[in-house]
Amino acid sequence: MNVVCLGLNHQTAPVEIRELFAVPENRLGEESGRLCEVEGIEESVVLSTCNRTEYYAASADCVFASDQLRSFLQSQAGAPLRIEHLYEKQQLEAARHLCRVVSGIDSMVLGETEIFGQAKKAYQAALESGATSRMLNQLFQRAFGVGKKVRTNTGIQEGQTSVGSAAVDLAEKIFGHLRNSRVMVIGAGEMSRTTAQSLLSRGARSIFVANRSFEKAEALAAELGGQSVRFDDWEKVLQEVDVVISSTGAPHAVMNRSHVEAVRRQRRYRPLFLIDIAVPRDIEPEVGEIEEVYLYDIDTLKEIAMEAKGQRAEQIKLCESIIDQELVGSGLFTP
Repeated sequence: MNVVCLGLNHQTAPVEIRELFAVPENRLGEESGRLCEVEGIEESVVLSTCNRTEYYAASADCVFASDQLRSFLQSQAGAPLRIEHLYEKQQLEAARHLCRVVSGIDSMVLGETEIFGQAKKAYQAALESGATSRMLNQLFQRAFGVGKKVRTNTGIQEGQTSVGSAAVDLAEKIFGHLRNSRVMVIGAGEMSRTTAQSLLSRGARSIFVANRSFEKAEALAAELGGQSVRFDDWEKVLQEVDVVISSTGAPHAVMNRSHVEAVRRQRRYRPLFLIDIAVPRDIEPEVGEIEEVYLYDIDTLKEIAMEAKGQRAEQIKLCESIIDQELVGSGLFTP
């Protein structure tokens, strides 16, 4: 059985392309199951985060499986897909790529911690849907073991290791400092939690948490010492805050220009910093055209991420050496 990985990420496609292929976490198992219905694909795992969507497939014929995967992705987009947006890995290269992903060295923020858990959830969803068998079970379990070893035996997690913490760095560059700032987090997932923790560690005075599930908003607000807000009421809070971090799983924008225009006068035209770390994007790009608004989406964090990557070049080499040693010794593939 052969393994093929076909995907697109922050290095190959801008956010407006990636959001066309984003798969909500609660549909990953279903999507993996659908892929297994495609002729020639025996097993599959679909991984989708703010920075990537990747399709892993096991097949008797790599070439045929590759063609089938490309057709499948094209049908998902509903728009022409340019070849330069995609990358393809087969066999050992596919395994090496997966290990780099779960180890955090293929992430926009080097050493990112969230991706390990996201990959485990994607695999578990595929497993529970019956989309995996011997080949992908062995591959993903091996990759998780390699990822743990990389993080334990290297300094790859030193410095900023999440999209959220990089976003907070960017906010500090704009405002100078975040002391006494008031913050609203829209979305109560893991990325929202780590971002809010970073904000509090830099001196943010208060945190408001809005989420479609009010119970989850209450839980995160309690953990952060903040205040929960019903999702239908987040617009009322907008006039009070200095920073908004948005990371929902909505399939469409939740904030548009009219939301901000409606509170500009009450805000006395104070600067408003918006970080949209959702894919698909939560905040319409037109919001950034308002004079006192600073809007950044996930792709604007690249500059900060690239600085960190350059500073830790030696750690990357060490990580890749561990990955190669573990995979060659695994017996899964012949180099």
